[in-house]
This record gives sequence, C-alpha cells and structure tokens, in this order.
Amino acid sequence: MSATTDTPKNIHQGRNIKRFREMLGLKQEALAYALGEDWSQKRVSLLEAKETIEEDVLIQVAEILKVPVDAIKNLDDNKAVNIIANTFNDEAVAYSQYYKCTINPMEKWLESLEEIKLLHNEIKKLYERLLDK
Repeated sequence: MSATTDTPKNIHQGRNIKRFREMLGLKQEALAYALGEDWSQKRVSLLEAKETIEEDVLIQVAEILKVPVDAIKNLDDNKAVNIIANTFNDEAVAYSQYYKCTINPMEKWLESLEEIKLLHNEIKKLYERLLDK
C-alpha cells in the first residue's frame, strides 16, 4: 500500500479517474481546464496513466468529477468483473423467474378481436333501431 493514498495494490487510480470522466462525458481538455492553468490535455493523459495519484490531486479531481475520493481509490476492476460474472446467469438476472411473460400475445389479440365483434354487433343493433324509428 502506498503511504500517501492508502490504496490496495490492484487499484489503478488513473484508470478510475478516466472511467468516471468518460461516464460524465467529459473530455481530457475539459478536465484540464477545470484543474487550472498548470494543466493540459497531455498532463491529464499522464495522470490517467498513473497507478497511484497524490492525495491533493485526487481530492481536486474528485471535486470536479463530483465523486467521492474513496470511489477513485477503491473502484476495483477485478472485483466488479467477478461480481458480474458470478451474479448474472440465466436465472439470476433480476429474479427473472418473476418477470417471465405469462401472457400469450395471440390469445390477447383474439380476445380483443372478440370484443370488437361484440361492439360491432351492438352498434349494428343501434343503427337498426334508429332506422326503424
């Protein structure tokens, strides 16, 4: 662990900054502008390539991206991929057994067609009564 950031070895802070920046649709140039005059697109690119980042820079970037510093420090690709790989299978996605379609669209269509026929017959009878008067 780094003494300056207390981040586990497998966390790549620069890559995490890049991910958050991209999620927000922010270009490197825009982040550089927000960081101040000393920053350029190239410097942001170099920052995103660094595995560990100085605490003061992390705080500044986190404020700009509106994410907690801990999110940048702790977002772990391996854990996220592992969770996704172990969670999403045929039946585990959002309790899919509760969301399976039990309605046959053809049956519903036929029911609607029957209702239309009944309405048509009622209208026909109303017209006949009107014509008789």
